[in-house]
Amino acid sequence: MDNAGYTTLTRQSGLLAEMRSVANNIANASTTGFRREGLIFSEFVQALAPGDPSLSMATANVRDTRLDQAQLTQTGGTFDLAIEGDGFFMIEGPDGPLLTRAGAFSPSPAGELVTLDGYRLLDGGGAPIFVPADTAAIAIAPDGTLSADGQPLAEIGLWLPDDPNDMRPRDGVRFEVPGGAQPAIEGAAILQGFLEGSNVDPVGELARMIEIQRAYEQGQAFLERDDERIRAVIQTLGK
Repeated sequence: MDNAGYTTLTRQSGLLAEMRSVANNIANASTTGFRREGLIFSEFVQALAPGDPSLSMATANVRDTRLDQAQLTQTGGTFDLAIEGDGFFMIEGPDGPLLTRAGAFSPSPAGELVTLDGYRLLDGGGAPIFVPADTAAIAIAPDGTLSADGQPLAEIGLWLPDDPNDMRPRDGVRFEVPGGAQPAIEGAAILQGFLEGSNVDPVGELARMIEIQRAYEQGQAFLERDDERIRAVIQTLGK
């Protein structure tokens, strides 16, 4: 196989990875707090012997997560929270803190606010938030202050990663931040009784899927023609 064949193979591999990413986006178009993911293609060019054309390889191994604001839906739930503006909630994951925009929380049997799968919501100081079981009314202000029966109890933290490019998606809803995160001082508000949806545009993703499929088919057709050419050369030389 010549350089053109190797280049096409690397391109096909990248297109398959992008197709999986698009399919995952479509599957999560209705997932609360989901962030759309894409892939960034890069090219590696290697110089060969003098007089020979260079060798070009394409890779698609860098994930690009879109952090655009998604639509907010009013639910009326006491512990349903949405962020308007920049920022993330911080939850206590199994291997360290995680950032998320999915704000569906509920009190655990111990009285701590947790996600649907039991991860604890953290306040601005990185501590769990406790809600007394005998509380009649819970109010959460736009600045994150949680009050029980009119008495302030805690302040829900809003966080920003030190380096947005260093965020590592865990499942499209939660993100690791190896570089650390700092409290978001201003520019965002917490809305009680709302949830933020997915920022995936299903129509746009379907259109992108068709584009990727056509590009993959073109690459496959090139490889098949190249294979036929090589077979014909071998048969000719073998006579």
